[in-house]
Amino acid sequence: MRYHLFKSLIITTCMITLCCFGYVLIVRLLAVFAPGGGLGVVVRDAQQQIVGYVQIGQPFTSDRYFWGRPSAIDYDASQSGGTNLAPSNPLLIQQVSQRIKYFEARNPEISVSQIPVDLVTASGSGLDPDISPEAAFVQVKRVAQARHIPERVVDSLVQAYIQPPLLHLLGPAHVNVLQLNLVLDKVSASP
Repeated sequence: MRYHLFKSLIITTCMITLCCFGYVLIVRLLAVFAPGGGLGVVVRDAQQQIVGYVQIGQPFTSDRYFWGRPSAIDYDASQSGGTNLAPSNPLLIQQVSQRIKYFEARNPEISVSQIPVDLVTASGSGLDPDISPEAAFVQVKRVAQARHIPERVVDSLVQAYIQPPLLHLLGPAHVNVLQLNLVLDKVSASP
């Protein structure tokens, strides 16, 4: 009996050390090699003021800007979470319908079937900073008209800011909304 108890205590101590301390140490060491050193990539404007983080979405509602994914938590970075509503839930259906109507009102030349799903449904974290290239291209006309710049200029900016999947294999291509909007401000400000 003592033999088995001693073995159990040794195994438990090893697992606690490995899982509670070893794992945290490994993750922290790997974070050093991540962009921003694991602290996030800060985005600054022309005056070097912090305007956001690459990994955290922000609300953009003006027609002059590309819109990101809706957020169930109002883009509050201190919490993370989605709605957890089933696709058949009447509240989710109502929210998506309202977002579609709002998008149609601001983009009258776009039909409902052309609206990408990521523009009308919230992400699981509520902090998604990226949209699909399709979601960006469908907004080009509205943004160009609001800024009084040629559509081809805005279209080329979207093309330039499409980020490929990780290692060109994992996940979809995406566009970071904050970075795209900041470069758009620079282009609009230049004569």
